[in-house]
Amino acid sequence: MTGFSSPQRRVLIIEDDVELAELTAQELSFGGFTTYIAESGAQAFELLKRHPISLVLLDLMLPGEDGLELCKQLRGIDNPPAIIMVTARNELADKVAGLELGADDYVVKPFESRELLARCKAVIRRHAAPQAQAETAVANAPPSRYHFLGWQLDLNARQLYSPQGVTISLPNSDFHVLLSLLEAPNKVLSRALLLRRAFGRNLNYEDRAIDVCISRIRHYIEKDRSKPEIVRTVRNEGYILYIDPQSLHAE
Repeated sequence: MTGFSSPQRRVLIIEDDVELAELTAQELSFGGFTTYIAESGAQAFELLKRHPISLVLLDLMLPGEDGLELCKQLRGIDNPPAIIMVTARNELADKVAGLELGADDYVVKPFESRELLARCKAVIRRHAAPQAQAETAVANAPPSRYHFLGWQLDLNARQLYSPQGVTISLPNSDFHVLLSLLEAPNKVLSRALLLRRAFGRNLNYEDRAIDVCISRIRHYIEKDRSKPEIVRTVRNEGYILYIDPQSLHAE
């Protein structure tokens, strides 16, 4: 472990290349992070049991392990940390697959230390935002839960509850996209706006991250996501949550 203890700045580096992991840990510690290193998924989960990790840097190319499956497992634990994928291949398919499984962002090897620090800070800031909102004074607190069409979105737990009572732990990006849509029902939100809210970055024409988030949200709430009725695409403009206002309320 390197760095000083800080509740929201603890990073777990899952990387089999010890030299690279130690170098990354050193760079992050200079940026004010406390870091832990795991060379395998098994070591990672042992560390997660013992330490309140806020962010995981996950190498997708671990020998003998499926990095994408490990990403999925991390998303499924209680109070899951934010996840940044680390990949040696600048392949769109790798990025999309990781985002679909719940990663919050990605970096491509080799990466600049300043870029990595900036992405870590941005992801942790977004990941911690709902908890920070919940800790505001009750009189001034924003809604803690949205009810819509039998579904419930818990802003504090960042979980979605189905009409049948099934609990879905949302990736950080999906949470922010769905929350943005619920806050502005029946209004078109641009992909650029949703991208800034979900990932903290500006849109470029190749960036399909928001489309991946929308696809996952449709998978959660639509009867037939190939023919969406709730989250609709507005061609050349963005997305809209199409809903009867009487079917939506916050508390």
